Amino acid sequence: MAPRCSNTVFAVFNVVTLLLGAAVLAAGIYASAPHRGATTDCDRFLRTPAIVLGVAIMVASLAGLVGACCRGSALLWIYLFLTGLLILAALCFAGFAFAVTNASAGQAVSGRGFREYRLGDYSSWLRRTVEDGRNWGRIRSCLMEAKVCRSLQSNRTLDEFVNANLSPVQSGCCKPPTACNFTYQNETYWTKPPGYVSGADPDCDAWSNEQLELCYGCQSCKAGVLGNLKNSWKKIAFVNAAFVVLLVVIYGFGCCALRNNRRHKYSLVGK
Repeated sequence: MAPRCSNTVFAVFNVVTLLLGAAVLAAGIYASAPHRGATTDCDRFLRTPAIVLGVAIMVASLAGLVGACCRGSALLWIYLFLTGLLILAALCFAGFAFAVTNASAGQAVSGRGFREYRLGDYSSWLRRTVEDGRNWGRIRSCLMEAKVCRSLQSNRTLDEFVNANLSPVQSGCCKPPTACNFTYQNETYWTKPPGYVSGADPDCDAWSNEQLELCYGCQSCKAGVLGNLKNSWKKIAFVNAAFVVLLVVIYGFGCCALRNNRRHKYSLVGK
């Protein structure tokens, strides 16, 4: 009775992960569905990892489910191998995320409710990634599609704006750096002071009041993206930890199911 119960519990776990994998796969496919119009770089950036992860989870779950129900030891070996790879990948991701984001929380600005971000505060790998022209073109496409700066436009006064709690991306991409001393007109429109001399700060020169430009070409914008990435990866770390715990538990049931299959085989041989 115990072996059957163990295999049944293992099968139930795999049904759950199979449905989870199907949901992840569906989300990746939906991101590029024709009815959503033209597929953007942002869609493609999100689609590929979702499809790969969804397929990997589904294949491993199917192997475990069929192996447990049909007592297929070969399929259970495949399941254990694939699940082991997923656990290893999740642990590597956790270590990598901690290593490359374990720096910079933004610089406090006197008299401001928001922080400002500098690209030099981040790891060299992250800096190279966002400074690559092709990568930054895709990220910029995502930012414009998400309308991160348009959401700021609420006709606030200067006092209201400087005390606002801006996200790292909004701080870096939607306004010029505070050191530029530009004159505030509205959240995304700033004028240069009389006698402004270019060259003191490249980001000041890069600022444009064109709503499709703003500070998307600034170093501060790239740093803001990395600041948002760090915040996001902290949240993902908790999900990743729960995912690893779930995989380890199911992996244990998989080992138990494989042992049960062997016992069943030997009992048949004994008869």
